Amino acid sequence: MSKDNTIAFFIFIVSVLCFFVWGYNYIPNNSMILFILASVFGIFMAFNVGGNDVANSFGTSVGAKTVTIKQALIIAAVFELSGAVFAGGEVTNTIRSGIVVLPDSIDPMVFVCVMLSALLSSGIWLFIATKKGLPVSTTHSIIGGIVGSSIAMGFVFFDQDQAFSMVNWNGIYKIAMSWVISPLLGGLVAYLIYAYIYKKILQPSALINMQIKEIKKEKKEFKENFFINLKNKSQEEQIKELSAIVLDDDEKRSEYKLKIKELKEKEKNIDVFSKMKFHVPLVAGIAALIIASMFLFKGLNKVSTLDMVQNLWIVSIISIFAYIVTLAVVRLMKKTEVNKTIEKIFSWFQIFTASSFAFSHGANDIANALGPFAAILDVLKNNTINPSSPVPFAVMLMFGIALVIGLWFLGKEVIQTVGSKLAEIKPTTGFSAELGASIVILLATQLGIPVSSTHILIGAILGIGVFNKDAKWGMMKPIGLAWVITLPVAGILSSIIFVIFVNIIL
Repeated sequence: MSKDNTIAFFIFIVSVLCFFVWGYNYIPNNSMILFILASVFGIFMAFNVGGNDVANSFGTSVGAKTVTIKQALIIAAVFELSGAVFAGGEVTNTIRSGIVVLPDSIDPMVFVCVMLSALLSSGIWLFIATKKGLPVSTTHSIIGGIVGSSIAMGFVFFDQDQAFSMVNWNGIYKIAMSWVISPLLGGLVAYLIYAYIYKKILQPSALINMQIKEIKKEKKEFKENFFINLKNKSQEEQIKELSAIVLDDDEKRSEYKLKIKELKEKEKNIDVFSKMKFHVPLVAGIAALIIASMFLFKGLNKVSTLDMVQNLWIVSIISIFAYIVTLAVVRLMKKTEVNKTIEKIFSWFQIFTASSFAFSHGANDIANALGPFAAILDVLKNNTINPSSPVPFAVMLMFGIALVIGLWFLGKEVIQTVGSKLAEIKPTTGFSAELGASIVILLATQLGIPVSSTHILIGAILGIGVFNKDAKWGMMKPIGLAWVITLPVAGILSSIIFVIFVNIIL
């Protein structure tokens, strides 16, 4: 085990022990065994959420070689933990997405068994998928777990009709539709963004750069031909020509100097960054608007006290500031290889889009582990079932740490899939995928459309792969299969675990 892994493991163990000590003082002593069991399952679920979903944040950045895997893990850890702890929400729904409606007469301890089964089954499936390098939806996994254990509970304590009537099948239908809609939307938006960047920035800048290269080539050929011809002249003519070149007074008589001057002026008059000066700041401004919106409307929506007008004002200011700063940076750029300059600028953009993605993920998807655990904690403390439960800061901190440790130890496999196995990723393509995915997620959040951030990002990468004609469709077969079986596998596993728990705990 490397030094970094040893430190991470030590932090994790100390955090878990401290969390158990906190739990000992928070709940009645007679529920301590169930608290420890629920904590292990909940932390395991958070661990796997981090391990699988980290690819949503920094997979494309690693694939584009903007950051190394280690750098990506460190940056993602900071933003994922920040999102989980500071924007994870003080109150969370106990039943994810209202997918199951449990009877009011249900015994609280039976409800605990439902949630324990959902956490364990979801965690197991996510662990398997992550080790296989398959990015799947953590939300669909926990929903499958809750549905499976709820149906099993209905069969054990009620009847078949009651068991299936508890499930919101319309919600399940929407999830199934999202397997197709999410990647298609992500692919379409990312395709359009990259098409704009390619046609308005990359292609025109490459043509301008080609013009400069042609001028330099012409200048080089002229020099070579001039001196070759000079060698064939008499000594007197050679001295005359060289004197005209060396002496400024004879500049007008020097064919060589006049031609070189003409070519230099021609090269100087070409503004290699002309396309970049307009379009790159515009892209930066729009990207800043989306990133700021992700922070305010999705990442911080649970804790922000600002109204819509204030949020829009902040977003506008950030967008304008990003436009001005990027314009200044482009104007300060030296006349170097223009394509390398463009990729360098977009690699900076990628850091911001990826960080925003990580923060929003930490703030929202940590609820996939927090929701069921908070429900269990509420029952153990108050012996009641509530539609929503308060989440103590200690729980958010522990689950946030578990999420970070999960991405540290498990995240590399999924990062490699997203970053290199679906399409060739460069800073411009990686930025387009991340921004496209952010736009779709933001719109879906505001419209209440159930989509998966994982599915959207995979679709975004493939959309750009379609544009560049390098999409690796073979890799989509196992990924697509994993998407489809996530909900039923988690559900079946959860129902089996529920039956075992009911016989042990009750």
